[in-house]
Amino acid sequence: MLIAGNWKMFKTPSETEAFCRALVEPLANIENVDAAICPPYVSLATALEELEGTQVDVYAQNVHWELSGAYTGEISAAMLVALGVAGTIVGHSERRQYFAETDETTARRAKAAIDAGLKVIACVGELEAERDAGVTEMVLKRQMKPIVDLIGAHERLVVAYEPVWAIGTGKTATPEQAQETHAFIRSLLDVPILYGGSVKPDNAGDLMSRPDIDGALVGGASLDVDSFAAICSAAVVDA
Repeated sequence: MLIAGNWKMFKTPSETEAFCRALVEPLANIENVDAAICPPYVSLATALEELEGTQVDVYAQNVHWELSGAYTGEISAAMLVALGVAGTIVGHSERRQYFAETDETTARRAKAAIDAGLKVIACVGELEAERDAGVTEMVLKRQMKPIVDLIGAHERLVVAYEPVWAIGTGKTATPEQAQETHAFIRSLLDVPILYGGSVKPDNAGDLMSRPDIDGALVGGASLDVDSFAAICSAAVVDA
């Protein structure tokens, strides 16, 4: 089981320092669960310093596909490796919605990160209108195709299924819906698959008890130490 906390654009370095120091003890006795936090770029170094020697990995929230170049505002995989992070998220729906990320650029980012030795959480998921229209599988197949073609199954690749209609809305796919969709994604590419979309301590255990759900990519609930630790504890039952 992997429980990854995507902090998005929250937490300064000082807030990150306090969070990480408070997180170490509650996670110390949790076994068979891999935990990771994904702070903003400015807080990566602080997180790495505070979590050195613990079982908690530090991931970035995005990475560019080129090693270097005139790409203002971007970060290369080589830079992340030099900093010491373990991995990165790519293709989050907010990157797709607000910053024109595409299925193809998501795959390119993932490939560059994996080639550099990083772990990758590649995000896919449908809009509410697409689920209502009954085209969820078609959308996921389209999103997955560049990843399948460019990378395929890889030991450092994880897919996160995040229904866009469940991100930050309070709505959550039912465990049955999530399991069905995870099973479909696994039929396309057999790698670990996380569920993301309003994961909280009170629904995490039920979601992660399903056979094709291998963990969670947690948004808002990962910003609170007790909440994040509770989700990691919920994963132990089926780890």
